Amino acid sequence: MQVKITPSPLAGTVQLPPSKSFAIRALICSALSGGGSVAPLGTSADIAATVQALADLAAGRDEIFCNESGSLVRFLIPVAAALGKSVTFTGAGRLPRRPLDAFSTLLPQHGVQVQTEGGLPFSITGKLRPGQYEIAGNVSSQYLTGLLLALPLLDGDSAVLLTTELESKPYIDITLQVMAAFGVQVRPTDFGYLVRGNQQYKPVDFTVESDWSHAAFFMAAGTVGQEIEIAGLNPASTQGDKAVCAMMERFGARVEVRDRVVRCCGGELRPAEIDARDIPDMVPALAVTAAFAKGTTRITGAGRLRFKESDRLQSVALNLRAMGVQVEELPDGLVIHGTGVVQGGTVDGCNDHRIVMAFSVAAAYAAGDSVIEQAESINKTYPAFFEDFCALGGKADVISNR
Repeated sequence: MQVKITPSPLAGTVQLPPSKSFAIRALICSALSGGGSVAPLGTSADIAATVQALADLAAGRDEIFCNESGSLVRFLIPVAAALGKSVTFTGAGRLPRRPLDAFSTLLPQHGVQVQTEGGLPFSITGKLRPGQYEIAGNVSSQYLTGLLLALPLLDGDSAVLLTTELESKPYIDITLQVMAAFGVQVRPTDFGYLVRGNQQYKPVDFTVESDWSHAAFFMAAGTVGQEIEIAGLNPASTQGDKAVCAMMERFGARVEVRDRVVRCCGGELRPAEIDARDIPDMVPALAVTAAFAKGTTRITGAGRLRFKESDRLQSVALNLRAMGVQVEELPDGLVIHGTGVVQGGTVDGCNDHRIVMAFSVAAAYAAGDSVIEQAESINKTYPAFFEDFCALGGKADVISNR
């Protein structure tokens, strides 16, 4: 799908969809409990894939299709292994090429046979055994979340030892919070986590809070232009992406958080130094904001973005250049030389929802019309994005559905 964006500033109030991070974890815990409810869920492709995958797992099917959800496949592989399931995990888009190396090494050490050529399809046979699990903390936190969800189901206690410093800790905080809500406890230690076996997930009615990661796109618009009000966000959330407030203040925005409402409006924009180790999903929105700030912004600690729906560092650099912005690509980040002016252009959506949303915001403030290609990728997490974008005054028109 191609969407034409005509420059037009955004302003007003938006209500964000529920957090995918909370929802997927809660759906898994709920399925393991055998009851309760999880709501609201929204209508994203990732949530639909999670609901279907859990139904297929419960029905004993031998193939679990995870669509394009990296979190889903990395969460469910160890859970299925803990349940003693013999299944093959498959996926679509770039997911089959995304790495699963940690499980290829770790699971065979604990009673599970693995068949894979590095990614999907990924087949497992056998039942996971309790014990000591060593895993790097500086790879995707999704591996660790999968283990933490699975280990309480085993018939003995386990220890998870981190061999490197833990990055993206807020995502693990979400995992522990959701597990605790379903009655399962994990004890953090100086070296990782202790997980008591023979625990049972208990049925509860779980309410999913709004998604801070999507706030980043509209706060970028507020920082560059007029005031944006985002309703329904939990200021005490464990979501690491609530750091977007502090990040936008670094760029010169005025941010106010009160009564679950965030207000953001621009000031005199300035460049910033950003360590993205704990907030990798915010990088596209932060990079777009940097393009409108006069001076050089440096974003580091984001090497894991090369293994998302696209190589996000490459995708951001490609599209900033297409809109006339000078940018240098680092192994783990970006150096953006903002001039305060962004040209209209053709944006490659790279089949990546966060690239499409970030550059739609850039296009709203560009000097000329832009065309966003592969815009349908928003359906992965935020199908109503363009509806909300237009409700705030944006001008987005579908010009091709090919």
